[in-house]
Amino acid sequence: MRKLTIILSLCIAISSCKNTTEKDQIADEVEEKSHFELNIIPISHATMVIEWGDTVMYTDPVGGGEAFEGQPEPNLILVTDIHGDHLNVETLEAVVTESSIIIVPAAVFDLLPENLLLNTFVLANDETTQQLDFAITGVPMYNLREEALQFHEKGRGNGYVIERDGYRIYISGDTEDIPEMRNLENIDLAFVCMNLPFTMTVESAASAVADFKPKTVIPYHYRGREGFADVDTFERLVNEKAPEVEVRRIDFYPNE
Repeated sequence: MRKLTIILSLCIAISSCKNTTEKDQIADEVEEKSHFELNIIPISHATMVIEWGDTVMYTDPVGGGEAFEGQPEPNLILVTDIHGDHLNVETLEAVVTESSIIIVPAAVFDLLPENLLLNTFVLANDETTQQLDFAITGVPMYNLREEALQFHEKGRGNGYVIERDGYRIYISGDTEDIPEMRNLENIDLAFVCMNLPFTMTVESAASAVADFKPKTVIPYHYRGREGFADVDTFERLVNEKAPEVEVRRIDFYPNE
């Protein structure tokens, strides 16, 4: 069982276990330390389950329904982009419920079948929607390097800032170290991508993190065309440039 528990301004339990009994035991461990729980369950690459109090969020659900066996049903589903490691219609159809709310950029909405559109909301870059007591803001995500411009054009996809009760999570989606990331403020927990040639180098990711200084950063989406990014170097650079930022690691690729 992969698990990681971190203490921020609030207590966060991070777990990858898919056994409900085991997760309940972790919740019991942190209950006395905090008035709310945040469980991060990595599925693979950009896909994870976030249990925030009594709300369950899925980000970029791919891998088929079997990838989510044992997980609670989602109240919110966030999709960042049109590529297959972020959008898989069959997986969405397998995990969505009648009450699930799906948040997507317009380019994703245009690819969804009619049966998924009823509870789907389009969110553009820099727009905010209020859903289930959360403020969800679309953050630009795009490439800067000339050789990578064809991968992610500005305005097509969304990163997300999710906020409730003053606690703010940033999910980068596929992006480089863009000004919109560097200018983020008051981020408690950030998930930052780093893989070539599609997003950015670990050096660029670390530089951006040193600028916007989240309280905690978790590298994710770190498998590229040539294998895994050097997350050790990312952590070292963040420690050097912004020692006040806590780097936490979760294994997003347990079977690779």
